[in-house]
Amino acid sequence: MSTENKKVFEAMDGNTAVAHSAYAFTEVAGIYPITPSSPMAEHIDEWATAGRTNVFGDKVKVVEMQAEGGAAGAIHGALQGGSLAATFTASQGLLLMIPNIYKLKGELLPGVIHVAARTLATHTLSIFGDHSDVYACRQTGIVMMCSHSVQDCMDLAGVAHLIAIDGSVPVMHFFDGFRTSHEYDKVEVMDYDFLKSLLPMDKVEAFRAHALNPHTNPVVRGTNQNDDIFFQGEEAQNKHFEAIPEIAAKYMKAVSEHTGRNYAPFVYVGAKDAERVIVAMGSVTDTITETINALVKKGEKVGLIKVYLYRPFS
Repeated sequence: MSTENKKVFEAMDGNTAVAHSAYAFTEVAGIYPITPSSPMAEHIDEWATAGRTNVFGDKVKVVEMQAEGGAAGAIHGALQGGSLAATFTASQGLLLMIPNIYKLKGELLPGVIHVAARTLATHTLSIFGDHSDVYACRQTGIVMMCSHSVQDCMDLAGVAHLIAIDGSVPVMHFFDGFRTSHEYDKVEVMDYDFLKSLLPMDKVEAFRAHALNPHTNPVVRGTNQNDDIFFQGEEAQNKHFEAIPEIAAKYMKAVSEHTGRNYAPFVYVGAKDAERVIVAMGSVTDTITETINALVKKGEKVGLIKVYLYRPFS
């Protein structure tokens, strides 16, 4: 298909929508199944086996590891080697990835983790959706963005990869487990030609040039530093994360112009002179939007701020 916004619609769930857009920018997928995120990895594996190609014209290399920690380690290694990599997880599986998330952030690697957000098991197991797993990762420094619907998953999963590549940072893209991951909806399918047109190839080439290679880039990484130098290294990364809101807004605007749907780091719905405003993210925003629209028609001064870019919160 051409980039001339030829609309194609299909019925699918949130997991399938994310997998479709994520496949476009993924070269290596480190996977391990965990409910309710498993179908994303299953789709990636199925499509790669069938010979489907990404925007680079290649099949995705799928590696199933022994656990979620291994999957995160696999994409860490792939990224150090110059391959664009992603993984898919939820709940305790995401917690097992936290050590590697710190490494991805510290080494400014453009990895993407797609999360079907799910309750963390405590006194017992719960497979239903909340944000306790993604909130447990806030202190890692990873960029975090949220999709609110199946269509959002289709539109913004690719944006997560574009932000990662352009900003040279890891990105966590999450959406509500089951409520969105398994909800079927009629969605506009994102065209790979359009996604490819957004790809900053200069950033891709710079990423590949920086990869570990004993012949072309013989460097040592993972060394030990004293606190004075370690601190400077941490501070030097700030410029990358300070640029993220603008980078995110750029790609969200491009998708908005292409699709006619309104995306930005924050989107306001409601009365211009609202006196009461809800700030929310996730599947609840659709219900709140309908309620806000109904109340505004009755003269209520209410509004909703939908959060698409959660970290950095700017």
